[in-house]
Amino acid sequence: MEVLDTIPFDLDSDALLGSLRIEPGSERAAAIAEAVEAVRPIIRPKAAYDACYIDERGDESVTLGGVTFTSRVLRVNLDGAERAFPFVATCGREAHDHTATCGDLIVKFALDTVMEQALHAACRHVVQAIRETYSLGGTSTMSPGSLADWPMEQQRQLFALLGDVRGRIGVELTESCLMIPIKSISGLLFPTEIRFESCQLCPREGCPGRRAEHDPVLWERRYGKPPPADIASPEGSVDP
Repeated sequence: MEVLDTIPFDLDSDALLGSLRIEPGSERAAAIAEAVEAVRPIIRPKAAYDACYIDERGDESVTLGGVTFTSRVLRVNLDGAERAFPFVATCGREAHDHTATCGDLIVKFALDTVMEQALHAACRHVVQAIRETYSLGGTSTMSPGSLADWPMEQQRQLFALLGDVRGRIGVELTESCLMIPIKSISGLLFPTEIRFESCQLCPREGCPGRRAEHDPVLWERRYGKPPPADIASPEGSVDP
Protein backbone atom coordinates (compact mmCIF):
# COMPACT_ATOMS: atom_id res chain seq x y z
CA MET A 1 0.00 0.00 0.00
CA GLU A 2 1.35 3.38 -1.04
CA VAL A 3 0.55 6.26 1.31
CA LEU A 4 0.26 9.91 0.27
CA ASP A 5 0.35 12.09 3.38
CA THR A 6 1.95 15.34 2.16
CA ILE A 7 -0.86 16.41 -0.14
CA PRO A 8 -0.87 20.18 -0.79
CA PHE A 9 -4.04 22.00 0.20
CA ASP A 10 -4.61 25.73 -0.14
CA LEU A 11 -7.36 27.06 2.10
CA ASP A 12 -8.77 30.42 0.94
CA SER A 13 -10.78 31.93 3.81
CA ASP A 14 -12.26 34.75 1.73
CA ALA A 15 -13.42 32.35 -0.98
CA LEU A 16 -14.93 30.13 1.70
CA LEU A 17 -16.98 33.01 3.12
CA GLY A 18 -18.12 33.88 -0.39
CA SER A 19 -19.24 30.31 -1.12
CA LEU A 20 -21.21 30.28 2.14
CA ARG A 21 -22.73 33.71 1.36
CA ILE A 22 -21.53 35.10 4.67
CA GLU A 23 -21.25 38.88 4.72
CA PRO A 24 -17.61 39.98 5.27
CA GLY A 25 -17.08 41.90 8.50
CA SER A 26 -20.09 40.39 10.23
CA GLU A 27 -19.94 38.64 13.59
CA ARG A 28 -20.68 35.34 11.83
CA ALA A 29 -17.81 35.92 9.40
CA ALA A 30 -15.46 36.64 12.30
CA ALA A 31 -16.49 33.44 14.10
CA ILE A 32 -15.97 31.36 10.96
CA ALA A 33 -12.61 33.00 10.22
CA GLU A 34 -11.45 32.24 13.77
CA ALA A 35 -12.53 28.60 13.46
CA VAL A 36 -10.86 28.23 10.07
CA GLU A 37 -7.60 29.66 11.33
CA ALA A 38 -7.71 27.20 14.24
CA VAL A 39 -8.16 24.21 11.92
CA ARG A 40 -5.76 25.41 9.19
CA PRO A 41 -2.56 24.03 10.83
CA ILE A 42 -4.03 20.54 11.33
CA ILE A 43 -5.65 19.90 7.94
CA ARG A 44 -3.86 16.83 6.58
CA PRO A 45 -5.59 15.34 3.51
CA LYS A 46 -4.28 11.84 2.87
CA ALA A 47 -4.73 8.92 0.52
CA ALA A 48 -3.60 5.33 0.13
CA TYR A 49 -3.63 3.06 -2.90
CA ASP A 50 -2.28 -0.20 -4.27
CA ALA A 51 -1.99 -1.99 -7.61
CA CYS A 52 -3.80 -5.33 -7.88
CA TYR A 53 -3.77 -7.76 -10.77
CA ILE A 54 -7.05 -9.28 -11.91
CA ASP A 55 -7.03 -12.98 -11.02
CA GLU A 56 -10.40 -14.17 -12.28
CA ARG A 57 -13.53 -12.92 -14.03
CA GLY A 58 -17.01 -14.37 -13.57
CA ASP A 59 -20.26 -13.34 -15.17
CA GLU A 60 -21.20 -11.08 -12.25
CA SER A 61 -17.90 -10.90 -10.36
CA VAL A 62 -14.21 -10.10 -10.61
CA THR A 63 -11.34 -11.16 -8.34
CA LEU A 64 -8.39 -8.84 -7.68
CA GLY A 65 -5.47 -9.74 -5.46
CA GLY A 66 -7.39 -12.74 -4.14
CA VAL A 67 -10.44 -10.64 -3.15
CA THR A 68 -13.73 -11.10 -5.03
CA PHE A 69 -16.15 -8.25 -5.80
CA THR A 70 -19.68 -8.96 -7.00
CA SER A 71 -20.85 -6.46 -9.60
CA ARG A 72 -21.79 -6.92 -13.23
CA VAL A 73 -20.98 -3.28 -13.99
CA LEU A 74 -17.54 -3.49 -12.39
CA ARG A 75 -16.77 -6.79 -14.11
CA VAL A 76 -17.65 -5.40 -17.55
CA ASN A 77 -15.81 -2.14 -16.90
CA LEU A 78 -12.66 -4.14 -16.17
CA ASP A 79 -12.80 -6.03 -19.47
CA GLY A 80 -9.45 -5.55 -21.16
CA ALA A 81 -7.71 -4.40 -17.98
CA GLU A 82 -4.93 -6.44 -16.40
CA ARG A 83 -4.99 -4.62 -13.07
CA ALA A 84 -6.94 -2.09 -11.08
CA PHE A 85 -6.04 0.28 -8.27
CA PRO A 86 -7.99 0.31 -4.99
CA PHE A 87 -7.71 3.59 -3.10
CA VAL A 88 -9.02 5.54 -0.13
CA ALA A 89 -8.82 9.33 0.09
CA THR A 90 -9.71 11.44 3.12
CA CYS A 91 -9.79 14.95 4.52
CA GLY A 92 -7.70 13.65 7.43
CA ARG A 93 -8.56 12.46 10.90
CA GLU A 94 -7.09 15.55 12.53
CA ALA A 95 -9.60 17.98 10.99
CA HIS A 96 -12.45 15.49 11.50
CA ASP A 97 -11.78 15.11 15.22
CA HIS A 98 -11.36 18.86 15.68
CA THR A 99 -14.64 19.67 13.90
CA ALA A 100 -16.54 17.08 15.92
CA THR A 101 -16.09 19.28 19.02
CA CYS A 102 -17.68 22.36 17.39
CA GLY A 103 -21.06 23.29 18.87
CA ASP A 104 -22.01 26.17 16.55
CA LEU A 105 -23.99 24.68 13.63
CA ILE A 106 -23.08 27.43 11.14
CA VAL A 107 -19.38 27.27 12.02
CA LYS A 108 -19.51 23.48 11.87
CA PHE A 109 -21.05 23.68 8.40
CA ALA A 110 -18.19 25.96 7.33
CA LEU A 111 -15.62 23.50 8.69
CA ASP A 112 -17.44 20.64 6.93
CA THR A 113 -17.05 22.61 3.70
CA VAL A 114 -13.32 22.94 4.37
CA MET A 115 -13.05 19.19 4.93
CA GLU A 116 -14.98 18.57 1.69
CA GLN A 117 -12.45 20.72 -0.15
CA ALA A 118 -9.58 18.84 1.49
CA LEU A 119 -11.15 15.54 0.41
CA HIS A 120 -11.39 16.71 -3.20
CA ALA A 121 -7.72 17.73 -3.06
CA ALA A 122 -6.84 14.22 -1.81
CA CYS A 123 -8.95 12.60 -4.57
CA ARG A 124 -7.31 14.61 -7.32
CA HIS A 125 -3.87 13.92 -5.91
CA VAL A 126 -4.25 10.15 -5.61
CA VAL A 127 -5.75 9.81 -9.10
CA GLN A 128 -2.91 11.87 -10.57
CA ALA A 129 -0.31 9.88 -8.62
CA ILE A 130 -1.65 6.54 -9.89
CA ARG A 131 -1.85 7.78 -13.48
CA GLU A 132 1.70 9.13 -13.43
CA THR A 133 3.28 6.23 -11.53
CA TYR A 134 1.82 3.60 -13.87
CA SER A 135 1.85 5.69 -17.07
CA LEU A 136 -1.89 5.25 -17.58
CA GLY A 137 -3.89 6.84 -20.36
CA GLY A 138 -7.64 7.08 -19.91
CA THR A 139 -9.00 6.02 -16.53
CA SER A 140 -12.29 5.91 -14.68
CA THR A 141 -13.33 5.09 -11.12
CA MET A 142 -16.10 3.24 -9.31
CA SER A 143 -16.96 3.41 -5.62
CA PRO A 144 -18.83 0.80 -3.56
CA GLY A 145 -22.32 2.11 -2.88
CA SER A 146 -22.44 4.43 -5.89
CA LEU A 147 -24.76 1.94 -7.62
CA ALA A 148 -27.07 -0.77 -6.32
CA ASP A 149 -25.14 -3.17 -8.56
CA TRP A 150 -22.05 -2.64 -6.37
CA PRO A 151 -23.35 -2.28 -2.78
CA MET A 152 -21.65 -0.36 -0.03
CA GLU A 153 -21.06 -3.57 1.96
CA GLN A 154 -18.24 -4.37 -0.45
CA GLN A 155 -16.23 -1.62 1.17
CA ARG A 156 -15.03 -4.48 3.37
CA GLN A 157 -13.39 -6.23 0.43
CA LEU A 158 -11.80 -3.02 -0.77
CA PHE A 159 -10.35 -2.25 2.66
CA ALA A 160 -9.13 -5.85 2.86
CA LEU A 161 -7.21 -5.31 -0.39
CA LEU A 162 -5.44 -2.27 1.01
CA GLY A 163 -4.62 -3.58 4.49
CA ASP A 164 -4.24 -1.34 7.54
CA VAL A 165 -6.03 1.75 6.22
CA ARG A 166 -6.84 2.99 9.72
CA GLY A 167 -3.27 2.69 10.91
CA ARG A 168 -1.78 4.32 7.82
CA ILE A 169 -4.15 7.20 7.04
CA GLY A 170 -6.68 7.18 9.91
CA VAL A 171 -9.75 5.97 8.00
CA GLU A 172 -11.85 3.28 9.64
CA LEU A 173 -14.86 1.33 8.45
CA THR A 174 -17.91 1.10 10.69
CA GLU A 175 -20.12 -1.98 11.02
CA SER A 176 -22.56 -0.36 8.57
CA CYS A 177 -19.67 0.18 6.10
CA LEU A 178 -19.57 3.95 6.47
CA MET A 179 -16.16 5.56 6.72
CA ILE A 180 -14.77 7.72 9.50
CA PRO A 181 -13.82 10.49 8.78
CA ILE A 182 -17.10 10.98 6.93
CA LYS A 183 -15.31 13.13 4.35
CA SER A 184 -13.59 10.10 2.83
CA ILE A 185 -14.00 8.21 -0.44
CA SER A 186 -12.97 4.71 -1.44
CA GLY A 187 -12.97 3.19 -4.88
CA LEU A 188 -11.25 1.38 -7.70
CA LEU A 189 -9.45 3.25 -10.45
CA PHE A 190 -9.05 1.32 -13.68
CA PRO A 191 -7.62 1.99 -17.15
CA THR A 192 -10.24 2.37 -19.87
CA GLU A 193 -10.64 4.10 -23.18
CA ILE A 194 -14.39 4.42 -22.56
CA ARG A 195 -15.05 7.08 -19.94
CA PHE A 196 -17.41 5.83 -17.22
CA GLU A 197 -19.36 7.65 -14.52
CA SER A 198 -21.81 5.87 -12.22
CA CYS A 199 -24.17 8.80 -12.86
CA GLN A 200 -24.73 7.44 -16.38
CA LEU A 201 -26.65 4.53 -14.86
CA CYS A 202 -28.55 6.51 -12.22
CA PRO A 203 -31.91 8.17 -13.11
CA ARG A 204 -32.14 10.18 -9.88
CA GLU A 205 -33.20 13.74 -10.66
CA GLY A 206 -31.85 16.86 -9.00
CA CYS A 207 -28.75 15.18 -7.61
CA PRO A 208 -26.11 17.80 -6.63
CA GLY A 209 -23.34 15.24 -7.15
CA ARG A 210 -24.27 14.40 -10.76
CA ARG A 211 -21.25 14.32 -13.05
CA ALA A 212 -22.76 12.90 -16.24
CA GLU A 213 -26.19 12.67 -17.86
CA HIS A 214 -28.27 9.57 -17.26
CA ASP A 215 -28.15 7.16 -20.21
CA PRO A 216 -31.41 5.15 -20.03
CA VAL A 217 -30.24 2.42 -22.44
CA LEU A 218 -26.68 1.97 -21.16
CA TRP A 219 -27.60 -0.84 -18.73
CA GLU A 220 -28.82 -3.13 -21.47
CA ARG A 221 -26.54 -1.91 -24.28
CA ARG A 222 -23.26 -2.29 -22.42
CA TYR A 223 -23.97 -4.53 -19.44
CA GLY A 224 -26.53 -6.88 -20.96
CA LYS A 225 -29.08 -6.56 -18.16
CA PRO A 226 -32.06 -4.37 -17.28
CA PRO A 227 -31.55 -1.70 -14.63
CA PRO A 228 -32.28 -2.76 -11.02
CA ALA A 229 -35.43 -1.56 -9.33
CA ASP A 230 -33.46 0.43 -6.74
CA ILE A 231 -30.51 2.48 -7.91
CA ALA A 232 -28.24 4.20 -5.42
CA SER A 233 -27.15 7.81 -5.62
CA PRO A 234 -23.86 8.52 -7.44
CA GLU A 235 -22.68 10.85 -4.67
CA GLY A 236 -19.63 8.70 -4.02
CA SER A 237 -18.04 9.45 -7.39
CA VAL A 238 -14.49 10.74 -7.43
CA ASP A 239 -13.42 14.09 -8.77
CA PRO A 240 -10.20 13.47 -10.74
